[in-house]
Amino acid sequence: MSALYPSLEDLKVDQAMQAQARAAPRMPALPAQEAAASPPSGLYPNLAELESYMGLSLSSQEVQQNLPQIPEDDNPAASGPSPGQVVAPVTGNSLGVRRAEIKPGVREIHLCKDERGKTGLRLRAIDKGVFVQLVQANTPASLVGLRFGDQILQINGRDCAGWSTDKAHRAMKKASAERIVMVVRDRPFQRTVTMRKDSRGHVGFVIKKGKVISVVKGSSAALNGLLTHHYICEVNGQNVTGLKDREITEILALAGSTVTLTIIPTVIYEHMIRKLSPTLLQHTMDHSIPDV
Repeated sequence: MSALYPSLEDLKVDQAMQAQARAAPRMPALPAQEAAASPPSGLYPNLAELESYMGLSLSSQEVQQNLPQIPEDDNPAASGPSPGQVVAPVTGNSLGVRRAEIKPGVREIHLCKDERGKTGLRLRAIDKGVFVQLVQANTPASLVGLRFGDQILQINGRDCAGWSTDKAHRAMKKASAERIVMVVRDRPFQRTVTMRKDSRGHVGFVIKKGKVISVVKGSSAALNGLLTHHYICEVNGQNVTGLKDREITEILALAGSTVTLTIIPTVIYEHMIRKLSPTLLQHTMDHSIPDV
């Protein structure tokens, strides 16, 4: 299931509604008068109902009439940016932005085990939650799109809140090899920062062992909110966790004029990778470029 929902409760409601929709063709048709009186099947009222909702007038014509009118001279799209204006450095068409997007909802994934009975997934308990510590390359976990830092909310219908790391791994070990249903939230400890390279190909920061240790004043990194004491997890959506600085720099150089970094606070990152060897992170972690 690829759809995203704001909460686990919304996901359950949607699943119930889908089950009702599948059962609907087998139910006898309602008389015309009863059908007209029955409530809509969707979560939200339609546009016609919204037009009179709570006394608000939401018709397209009236909305257009009430929009503020901007003089042509004051419209940046019409007149172009003046010397004192700051032009947005990136648009929604950036491939890196789409690959790195951290979506606010939850999603359901179906996972299986390989011929050795492995999923390629390691979990870690943090603050009473269960998180993805490692996704191995070319494994079932990488194929379903799990990423470093994703939060696991449920495993086969069981809530994971309060679980220890050992309990999470035991649940995965006991699960069926053919089908493991997980409810996941995208990387809640991480955020993205999008920057634009200058004429020399720089965005204005320095890393050491994958951590941002310095930000150049006035650079795109500084202007767009990059902070020190954060580790770089992804470059344009590509996982770089555990890679050497030289390798991260090479990926940055090939990233194009617009670069989106996914970063995580040092204190969270160091707790997340505790007991993982640098060799395991560098050579086992999935560092492939995600599909959009």
